[in-house]
Amino acid sequence: MVKGGKNLSFSALVVIGDPSAKVVGFGVGKAKEVPSAIRKGIEAAKKNLRRVNVLQNTIAHRVLGKFASSQVLLKPAADGTGVIAGGAVRAVITACGIPNVLTKSIGRRNPHNVVKATIVALESLRERNAVAEMRGLAVEKL
Repeated sequence: MVKGGKNLSFSALVVIGDPSAKVVGFGVGKAKEVPSAIRKGIEAAKKNLRRVNVLQNTIAHRVLGKFASSQVLLKPAADGTGVIAGGAVRAVITACGIPNVLTKSIGRRNPHNVVKATIVALESLRERNAVAEMRGLAVEKL
């Protein structure tokens, strides 16, 4: 309890991923103590893992993800560029292990909605075979 009779509680937005498996997930945990909120967020994120289609060092094509009034634009980048991204987008991109990508957050920048828009964008990436077929190349050339 705090002054005024209100109950104090904490909320944690957690992003987890495995760069070698190219999976990423997010979860929200709420509790009266910070460590408990983080633990609950991690448990929720583990139940929400999603696979991401990635080339060796970047994404295959430009993609726009939308959630609520937040939009996130992801663009492929050359080797050595690194991750050019803001806070919430950077957390998702580094968690899934994409080393070179350019991003732009458009619209509202609420962290919850930006994370969800980034994951929507990553889910809409096409597989290597589909991209190679569209470009008229062999899969090995990508």
